[in-house]
Amino acid sequence: MKKSGLTKICSISTVVMLTLVILAAVFSGCSGSGTFTTSGTTVMTATPITTTTAAAPTNAANAAADGAQLLPPSAGEEVAVLETSAGIIKIRLFPEQCPITVENFKNLINSGYYNGVTFHRVINDFMIQGGDPKGDGTGGDAYGGGTIADEFCVNLYNFRGALAMANTGRPESGGSQFFIVQSKSCVYSADELKSAGYSDWAAEKYAELGGTPHLDGVYNSALYPGYNGHTVFGQVYQGMDVVDAIAAVQVDASSKPLSAITITRAYLTTA
Repeated sequence: MKKSGLTKICSISTVVMLTLVILAAVFSGCSGSGTFTTSGTTVMTATPITTTTAAAPTNAANAAADGAQLLPPSAGEEVAVLETSAGIIKIRLFPEQCPITVENFKNLINSGYYNGVTFHRVINDFMIQGGDPKGDGTGGDAYGGGTIADEFCVNLYNFRGALAMANTGRPESGGSQFFIVQSKSCVYSADELKSAGYSDWAAEKYAELGGTPHLDGVYNSALYPGYNGHTVFGQVYQGMDVVDAIAAVQVDASSKPLSAITITRAYLTTA
């Protein structure tokens, strides 16, 4: 799933634009009162990229080791389990890199907040999104109310299987909503990502596994000026077949499943 980075974008008059619909509740719609709600939709393009030097993420001191995001959990490590109506998803968490986000997620789980909540927006070959008790993408608070800070970390990326926070597009706007990246491909090549400042291993893993680098919180500033990115705080290590099955269900015009996909129980356990 790291903050800010690219310099100038190649001219769109000379480079063919690659497009991708990303509806992971990135920005919210405005309510009748003009209040910015906690979720919503937007359409963005995955823009051509050029060489840059990326700025340091907000918590670079807690950087993960190269490739650590994709390792299985150690014996005895605390993990999250989502029992859904489509099957079981097991997730490794990154409390050292994202202590605020992980603690929020764990507290919500332990309080039973996610039990009975649906995946209210799913887009095949992109992501599945849940965590809103209202079930329409406009609800959900952090544990205890309000929102939490962003935690963009070195070496945590929006690879396929990443668990990340949904937000309004504004800084520090995460609450209870989250998404799991399901994309099996990447709109950028490894060479394009390397030219944007990605390390060799991360660029090559994006090409190998798939994912959504335009949602990362490091290299997005020139891709999408003013767009904040998403905190990656976990990785699915078992149950991606379930994620794929959820992503493949029939949906309405708002990408909401026609038949509800529910988190019947969320809990913490050890690997």
